[in-house]
Amino acid sequence: MATSTPDKRQVDPDYAEAEGSDSEESEEDSEPKLKYERIGNDLKNKLLSKDCVSCLAVHPKFLAVGTHWGMIHIFDHAGNAVRDKEIAAHTTTVNQLSIDDNGDHVASCSDDGRVMISGLYSADNNQSINFDRPVKAVAIDPKFGKYGSGKNFVTGDDKLILNEKGGLFNRHKTVLLHQGEGLIREIKWKGDFIAWTNDHGVKIFDMSSRSRITFISKDHNYRPDQYQCSMCWKDSHTLLLAWADKVKVCVVKDREDRDARDLPQRYVEITAMFTLDSFACGISPLNNSLVILTFEKDGQGEGNRQVSKRPHLLIVEPHMDYFEEISNDALSVRGFQEYKPRDYHLELLISVTYFSETITDENLFYIVSPKDIIISKERDTDDHIAWLLEREDFEEAMDIVEKNQHLLRKHSQKDVAKQYLEFLLENDNFVEAARQCSRILGKNKELWEEEIWKFHSHKQLKVLAPYIPQNEPRLSPAIYELVLYDFLNTDCEKFLSVVKEWPSDLYNVQTVITATLDRLDRERNNTTLLRALGELYTLEKQYEKSLAIYLKLGNTDVFKLIHKYSLFSSISDKIVQLMEFDGDQAAQLLIDNMDKLPIEQVVKQLENNEKFLFTYLDKVCQKDQQLCQAYHGQLVKLYAEFAPKKLLPFLKSSIHYPLQRAMDECQIRRLVPEQVYLLGRMGDLKKALTLITTELKDVNQAIEFCKDKNDEELWADLIKFSIDKPTFIKGLLHNIGTHVDPIRLIPQIKVGMKIPGLRDSLVKILQDYNLQMSLREGCRKILVADSFNLLDRLVKTQRRGISMDSSQVCPICQQHIIVTDLRYASNVVLFYCRHAFHEDCLPTHSMERCTICSTQRRGPGSKGMVK
Repeated sequence: MATSTPDKRQVDPDYAEAEGSDSEESEEDSEPKLKYERIGNDLKNKLLSKDCVSCLAVHPKFLAVGTHWGMIHIFDHAGNAVRDKEIAAHTTTVNQLSIDDNGDHVASCSDDGRVMISGLYSADNNQSINFDRPVKAVAIDPKFGKYGSGKNFVTGDDKLILNEKGGLFNRHKTVLLHQGEGLIREIKWKGDFIAWTNDHGVKIFDMSSRSRITFISKDHNYRPDQYQCSMCWKDSHTLLLAWADKVKVCVVKDREDRDARDLPQRYVEITAMFTLDSFACGISPLNNSLVILTFEKDGQGEGNRQVSKRPHLLIVEPHMDYFEEISNDALSVRGFQEYKPRDYHLELLISVTYFSETITDENLFYIVSPKDIIISKERDTDDHIAWLLEREDFEEAMDIVEKNQHLLRKHSQKDVAKQYLEFLLENDNFVEAARQCSRILGKNKELWEEEIWKFHSHKQLKVLAPYIPQNEPRLSPAIYELVLYDFLNTDCEKFLSVVKEWPSDLYNVQTVITATLDRLDRERNNTTLLRALGELYTLEKQYEKSLAIYLKLGNTDVFKLIHKYSLFSSISDKIVQLMEFDGDQAAQLLIDNMDKLPIEQVVKQLENNEKFLFTYLDKVCQKDQQLCQAYHGQLVKLYAEFAPKKLLPFLKSSIHYPLQRAMDECQIRRLVPEQVYLLGRMGDLKKALTLITTELKDVNQAIEFCKDKNDEELWADLIKFSIDKPTFIKGLLHNIGTHVDPIRLIPQIKVGMKIPGLRDSLVKILQDYNLQMSLREGCRKILVADSFNLLDRLVKTQRRGISMDSSQVCPICQQHIIVTDLRYASNVVLFYCRHAFHEDCLPTHSMERCTICSTQRRGPGSKGMVK
């Protein structure tokens, strides 16, 4: 039974990759697994035109073709005849051919009873044996050409006979391996195993043990002469069988344990078997799948007679009792209407390498019929790409080309890319075509320029512009100018964007300027074109013209232009205009370049516009107040006018402004905190306090003001002002405990006055008093402890011995203090300042003080002495 059966394809091998135009629509949804090609050349023109093929043997080096006229022809794989390799081996149909592994010898058999061993390169091992009866099968030892191999081959008629040479004189001898079960119609020899078929089934002989190891029954009732068994060794231990509508996969395995029955060392296990809906004419492996050549059981009517249908080539995945069909191709074989199952054969040529040279790099399946030989092989990457292109699946085709360039022979990335782009352009998919250009065209300059002209012809350069390369490859200047001209005439905004984005060395800037001026003559008020013209003038280093355009348009890019190209001399008379564009940005530009535009020059131009002047001087002041010291008087008025909150910090940080002028400005604008500060600086403390208490009515600020000035009269004035104001009294009670004796305030409070929070205020006064007492006691203890410690250190220091050098002299008599002659010895007076005197040299009244230290200074130790 079969599962997952795909639609059948009708294949004409005259077209190497044709799946046929007669395929059903559903076939287009799945890619074919195989491709087909009919062998032509000499095989078609010289052999098939006058003879018919009866059998075929394949080798990586050549093809051996047996005919019904008994000839053996040697061809290369393309069908070209090999010179002097036409062997007249038999007089009737050649039944089977067999080639040794080295491809040096070909064995053949025929109904004429002869078996021929023909050497292709040497006649030393040629043999011709006549069995006097039709020989249906022959198989040559794969190692026939090797020295000491025995030159073995096996023949089959109604007996299976092993032919070998050996003995003292190397004589030919025969060994009967099997007989009695009908004609032997096919033999396959692989390694140690010989497999053959007869009327009852398939048997396998083990040459290593010289024993038969299995019998596999045919499991059907079809005539073996009409529906012959096809065999193929997948490897040295796996035999594939296809007989009538039965398929089996047989594996030769080693027996693990020998038992008493003395069984052969090897046995055969059938790992897969299933039944087809048609007759099998040949079988071969394809990886883990099977390739089966089939013949339809039911014929088709053609006129008044029944004729055969096309043969099919199946690819199936084998299982036990069922198979999964992968593909099914109907083949257009010449003369298929007249053929029967026995007329078809399937041979396999496995990819192989000889002496590091790859003879064939893919498996080839040869579909043999009397008048036709078709090669089938797996589709390669080129075939897959061709199929994708036919389906217009260009995206996947491009991916495969990029990943497998080393495997391609027919296609190139360039060709596929061109087809893809042509397809996109033909279908007006310009966005996708533009997106793919970078990937497809790569660094090929010619391809890029060709595609740009195509986009231009479709008027779609706007879509392509973001992808046009600026380097690697660098295109011709005319190409970039073409794009710019297109935008100039169709999209001014895009023109401006591209001018900003592209480097100026890509195109001739002056040429583009000329074109832009021509367009501006027609559209004088087009600000976008003016901006683009300004950019172009900048690229051409005509900065004065660029600056004029930017100033005309009020474009803030003017600041970047000035800074980048140091155009400060050009803007020395345009400072007000720059401030009008963007005051902050202009002021920052002027401050950053004060060496080129001095403060005096800027202030002179801005003096008639106080707002701009304030913006500028404020930023200068933020950078360094000393830079604008001469303008601090003006800044007082400007701050009062435009930023009153900044005035007080400025007044506190600067001393370079007239106090009275500042006071006048503050009085005009009723800026009380600033007036308080200025009155404080001017020394009018009472008036300042009055402003705080009467205008601001802020007791806390009044208290802080008094604390800061630390003036008794101010405290008295504040207490006097607050005595009838409960809120002020509360504030004073909370804050003056550490600065003013509360006794000065409390007795003056009127009896019966309601003071909010009085209790808390009194508690706080007591707490502050306790805190003061605690601090005083702590300080006293610290002072006492420090005094004792210092006194103890002094006593210990004075008790220490004082060393005296023998070279030391008395400052009065200039004689050595220490003498060795006792006659001149005298008592010594040594002060703690380390000055030493003879006792006799010191006046009586100076014995308690060092005379040297007393005249210079009073230092430690000058009063102490040691005798």
